[in-house]
Amino acid sequence: MKVLVINAGSSSLKYQLFDMTTEEVLAKGLCERIGIDGHIKHQPTVEGKATFDEDVALPDHAAAIAIVMEKMMSAEYGVISDASEIGAVGHRVVHGGEAFTTSALIDEKVLAGIENCIPLAPLHNPANITGITACQAVLGNVPQVAVFDTAFHQTMPAHAYTYAIPHAYYDKYKIRRYGFHGTSHRYVADRAAKMLGRPIEELKLISCHMGNGSSVCAIDGGKSVDTTMGFTPLAGVPMGTRCGDIDPSIIEFLCDKEGLSVAEVLNILNKKSGVLGISEVSSDFRDLGSAAAEGNELAALALEVFPYCVSKFIGAYAVAMGGVDAVIFTAGVGENGISEREAIAKNLGAIGIKMDTEKNKVRGKETDVSTDDSRGRVFVIPTNEELVIARDTVEIVKG
Repeated sequence: MKVLVINAGSSSLKYQLFDMTTEEVLAKGLCERIGIDGHIKHQPTVEGKATFDEDVALPDHAAAIAIVMEKMMSAEYGVISDASEIGAVGHRVVHGGEAFTTSALIDEKVLAGIENCIPLAPLHNPANITGITACQAVLGNVPQVAVFDTAFHQTMPAHAYTYAIPHAYYDKYKIRRYGFHGTSHRYVADRAAKMLGRPIEELKLISCHMGNGSSVCAIDGGKSVDTTMGFTPLAGVPMGTRCGDIDPSIIEFLCDKEGLSVAEVLNILNKKSGVLGISEVSSDFRDLGSAAAEGNELAALALEVFPYCVSKFIGAYAVAMGGVDAVIFTAGVGENGISEREAIAKNLGAIGIKMDTEKNKVRGKETDVSTDDSRGRVFVIPTNEELVIARDTVEIVKG
């Protein structure tokens, strides 16, 4: 079966086409500036096929899907001969609330459930719905599956997801910890179990998804039992532009002192904070490393704050689970940030986790970077969220 995986944003659409008999990616691409002017980069992986990278009018997401299908079937750029070769479509959906504990075949009821979660993810779920309806318009009755970022974390116990606010707010509005990056944490946990050669049901793992958005997840027996992101992706460790955990009274303080609205302060906390806010240089860790090397003290501070916070959560989760068999680093910074991984690992001696600095000199490769005498292993595992979506899609469509 060939599966098209879609990740729709408000003005963008990422996609990959998988041949699930081999789990090979046949083509991938990105449509940008949808509803503005439009650009598409379509990259076939099939030998002899060219990349298409040009401005194209994209008035809406349906137009983007239509041009994607056109390129998929073209003589010069295509990897399929007819749209009927696509057996199913898998969609990344950010928020499933408490309604969705697993991926789901999309029908009217499921679509309504995704719509009901819009108040929990007002920036993301509407875009995800747009991607779904665009595929329905272009591809007709091809089965479609929703794979939720939050579903993996629905195994968290109440004592981990409950906030210490009046319980009536949970009853009325479902205010609780939800967590995100679920497909990534799930994928690398499965890979770690295979690397250890042990059933995942026996393992205590800590997954560190570190990119522009970052979260740490405690995985006990293959199930998420705690994670750093919360009601929204703003919580947890400091990220590229997001603040992570702060005293909530800071919001009122800034409103009063700066004459800002709550919405304006939240925009600052989401888009102008994190390592960008600390450093006043960049949200990109590579830029921070260069600036720190040139003597920029704020960039150096940002590079101290981030690993300090990540290591605190690793220690906390090791205690919460009663041990840890492996710590996993994944996503852009986790897979490529040699110095960031090393800085985090330096703080983990108290729980017996030791990194081999020579083994750690690796980027984007699945490998064990721990010392021989480390109490738990340290893994670098490139994530593959799209493959998780494609696998779930096949499993659900085949029923």
